[in-house]
Amino acid sequence: MKAVYFTEHGGPEVLQYGELPEPVPNSNEVKIKVRACSLNRLDVYTRAGVRGTKMDLKEPHVLGADVSGEIVEVGSNVTKVSVGDRVVVNPRITCMQCSYCQSNQSEYCEKAGMVGSATRGGYAEFAVVPASSVFPIPTSLSYVQAASLPTVFMPSWNILIRRSNLKPWEIALVPSASSGVGTAAIQVAKNVAKSTVITTTSTPEKANKASALGADHVINHKSENVSEKLKDITAGKGVDVVIDHVGTDIWNAVNRRLAKGARYGICGVTSGYKAELQMGAMFINHLTMFGVFMGRSEDLEQIIYHAGQGTIKGIVDSEYPLEDARKAHEDMEGLDFFGKLVVTID
Repeated sequence: MKAVYFTEHGGPEVLQYGELPEPVPNSNEVKIKVRACSLNRLDVYTRAGVRGTKMDLKEPHVLGADVSGEIVEVGSNVTKVSVGDRVVVNPRITCMQCSYCQSNQSEYCEKAGMVGSATRGGYAEFAVVPASSVFPIPTSLSYVQAASLPTVFMPSWNILIRRSNLKPWEIALVPSASSGVGTAAIQVAKNVAKSTVITTTSTPEKANKASALGADHVINHKSENVSEKLKDITAGKGVDVVIDHVGTDIWNAVNRRLAKGARYGICGVTSGYKAELQMGAMFINHLTMFGVFMGRSEDLEQIIYHAGQGTIKGIVDSEYPLEDARKAHEDMEGLDFFGKLVVTID
């Protein structure tokens, strides 16, 4: 099969386009004819071997977590799905056997891994994943749309809806509007929770796109003081819910602008890991801070439903044929895009 893979860590130049053997599913797996696979920041880190992703590369590795396509083969024990089903993959593979998985807390799975990191992913004509990880998609949802959903919408849903229980009368802060999580979280907060949404971005063009997506207020963090703008917009009250996928920079700008009872969810740290926490403010203002990594299967099922209904949608900046995956990585590192970058396969 045609695939894009790497045999050593490095820059985009280590990605090779060529032939690899087709994967064979075991009794509990399915084989998918990949139609689309979206890029994530984890792809870039894994390719480079940074932030704890360095691998012992004894064989070619295929990246790609967010996979959609049709099932072409099922293992002997598989009954949930059938050959011909149009599906999207939950990239978070769980063991389904530990105490957390058995008690409907699969996001805490002791043996969890990501498709494209722990296993070969979707930068290929075919991919094999556990049958428990695939979910049917409606005909109203294209493969590109489906592939743009999981890794950005699952933590957004987890933080904003399930964990924070964001209300229509509350204010949500979504930093970095142009990122995949940013474009997802704006929609979840506005179209599902019906809340007021404040977001940040770096250019007037991106600000206009964020407004069109549903943001009520857009702060240009390049030319405006985020903390002071939050104070002005909220009339000093502060924001009720934050979905932080940025890290240090956002915490430093926001921590003094949290409303009483605010919930601060973290799902990424692209700008830095460390922050100074004022513990007094935590208990005086009844603040909650928590982290999430992806979410549960039922989160993805809700996302698929709302995407099928048109309530939310993946914001796709660019599509690339499989052989241009290297160019997609270069563009992701360039940061000059709004939404998701998606590799497509005929």
